[in-house]
Amino acid sequence: MIEKVNTNQIQGFLEKSSSRQPNSAAALTANDADVSVQVDYASFIDRAMQTPQTDTQAVQRAGELLLSGQLESPENILKAAKNIIEFGI
Repeated sequence: MIEKVNTNQIQGFLEKSSSRQPNSAAALTANDADVSVQVDYASFIDRAMQTPQTDTQAVQRAGELLLSGQLESPENILKAAKNIIEFGI
């Protein structure tokens, strides 16, 4: 059976916990500084829109290796799976 809760104990607990942080409420109300942040998104957008140069020779070599079957080893498959998990597709 649940015993009756003494509300005096709860109030005493709240008073004790608030006394551990002196002037915490006063510090919040006394501080009316402007906390605005200005961010220039243009540089982020410019960097995102720049596409890296594709090394056509590397892409061609990778295609040749795939077609020849040289990349189909258990080690390469495991490495590719880990890279897909880590970096996405």
